[in-house]
Amino acid sequence: MGKGGNGRVGLFNRGVSVYPTLGDRVRVASRPELEQAFCGDKRNSVRVGCIRQDPSISATIRVDDLLGKHFAILGTTGTGKSCTTALILRSILQKNPAAHVVLLDPHNEYAPAFGDLAEVISQRNMQLPYWLLTFEELIEVLIGDPQERKAEVEILQELIPLAKARYGAGRGNAREAGLRRASADVKYTVDTPVPYRISDLTQTIDERMGKLENKRDLSPYRNLKTRLEIICLDPRYAFMFGSLTIYDSMAQIIGRIFRVPVNDKPITILELTGLPTEIINVVVSVLCRMTFDFALWSEGQVPVMLVCEEAHRYVPANANLGFEPCKRAIAKIAKEGRKYGASLCIVTQRPAEIDPTILSQCNTIFALRMSNDRDQEIVKSAISDTGAGLLEFLTALGQREAIAFGDGVTLPVRIKFDDLPRHCLPRSSTARFTEKWQKSVGDEGFLEAIVDRWRNSSSTSAADAAHQVTLFAEAMSLQHGPAPEAPPAQIIREPMTPISEPSRRGDVPSIRREPPAAPAAAAASPQPGNALRAIRDRLQQR
Repeated sequence: MGKGGNGRVGLFNRGVSVYPTLGDRVRVASRPELEQAFCGDKRNSVRVGCIRQDPSISATIRVDDLLGKHFAILGTTGTGKSCTTALILRSILQKNPAAHVVLLDPHNEYAPAFGDLAEVISQRNMQLPYWLLTFEELIEVLIGDPQERKAEVEILQELIPLAKARYGAGRGNAREAGLRRASADVKYTVDTPVPYRISDLTQTIDERMGKLENKRDLSPYRNLKTRLEIICLDPRYAFMFGSLTIYDSMAQIIGRIFRVPVNDKPITILELTGLPTEIINVVVSVLCRMTFDFALWSEGQVPVMLVCEEAHRYVPANANLGFEPCKRAIAKIAKEGRKYGASLCIVTQRPAEIDPTILSQCNTIFALRMSNDRDQEIVKSAISDTGAGLLEFLTALGQREAIAFGDGVTLPVRIKFDDLPRHCLPRSSTARFTEKWQKSVGDEGFLEAIVDRWRNSSSTSAADAAHQVTLFAEAMSLQHGPAPEAPPAQIIREPMTPISEPSRRGDVPSIRREPPAAPAAAAASPQPGNALRAIRDRLQQR
């Protein structure tokens, strides 16, 4: 740290420019010097608290360095990880109202912390159509372990591009017809994110079954068709397979998730509670992959920040756990996202259980209280020698206290985080046992309400669903014998009412569920501009 021309404190740079010699005098740093050292350039920094040793000195974080090189929030359960995450994000959003933040919320606790600043997407209003999934992700949803059903995997791998081509050939919009003529030689792959109809897929399966002579070869086709019919009937998968009118809504979907335009809501909170547990990893994989691809194909014009809460679920250190495409998607952001404007925030209570390669890419760490020896070793291996002495306090940190080090802060420092207003607190407080146990709840209606919520949130398990597929296929085999010559009648999940749809969607007849939950969410989302259409076209032409 040097002096300015008028005796003012100059800029602070980490490291040693001139080493002292024996006999040099030592003096106590003045308050302006301490502020310059710990606060740095206030124009590009935001306050998150104060220095634990001196509450009069603000603790700030450098936003560009924090987001450009990723960061992690680590701490034992109950130490304030959720409040710390909410405080840091709110501090950034207050100074950057046109930000683009996506937060994966596995416990539905962050919506109250952001209020009107957040676009909250849950199972009730989520739209994530199946045609956005890659082949690996779709196999995880429809089949499960691909090693056990290789024949069905090969069938899907062959028929999905045909279904995409059939949909592309049947679109009637003039603009789309022009694009079709311009790209007549384009060949669709199983991973190209373009729409296709499940009805076209099942019809192609029926056509293939009708040409087979050996009944033993019909089994994989029947199993696959039955699984498609069952999953389309399952209300838990309505956000993915429930749209009976298929149209190219990719621009609207990415516009809503990544806040383009922002419309005074710079953060999207994706609530994962309520989704089928067997496909949560698939949903996270799709969102993480789309985050990187959006940043890539927008050519860095729209930097995006992804906050991965409970990250040890999705990127476990054990290679046998987790969903491999999900791990690859998050690892891609951690390793390459900095170049394209994709930032990653890892939040976890078990850093020892996270893939060390991904955690090592986080150049800023906020370490709250930890009691586990393995977790402490992870933090100690990440901090530089100059701040190693602070880790002696790691097991004795109080509530809302953390040791921060890395590129996002000027110096390793012990922080006391600011208090969040009561209306901005996440829904993560510890249950008050002694308060709730003072009176008995004996209302019969109370139990009935619990049972209703219980049954509505959890339907058949993955094992039950697989068993239903087998029984359904056996029943069809006994009842119908050889494969049917024509596709079966359309299966309708709920009472439907015919409505007129724009001719460009190409589905005749066109029907919509009552009430129209998913279409209403699409209507509420902002209309895409030329930038979103360009990004969509780049993604689809890969």
